[in-house]
Amino acid sequence: MNMPREKFSSQVAPELLGTMREIARKEGRHFQAVLEEAMRKYIDNRNREKPRAEIMAHFQASVERHRRLGEMLAR
Repeated sequence: MNMPREKFSSQVAPELLGTMREIARKEGRHFQAVLEEAMRKYIDNRNREKPRAEIMAHFQASVERHRRLGEMLAR
């Protein structure tokens, strides 16, 4: 099943565009597939910069539960 696509226009440094085209050619893939993969990875990396709030809450609770142990280990 094909996902709908939306055309867009932008500008990029020639060496980046050339490298992306070369990757697509070497892998036998369409340029748009390589570009989409790169965009997805970029977005995933950006979303990982900050830990999720529920993860941080669990971490903080663990630190509190084990505070005495941490103090003993620090000595």
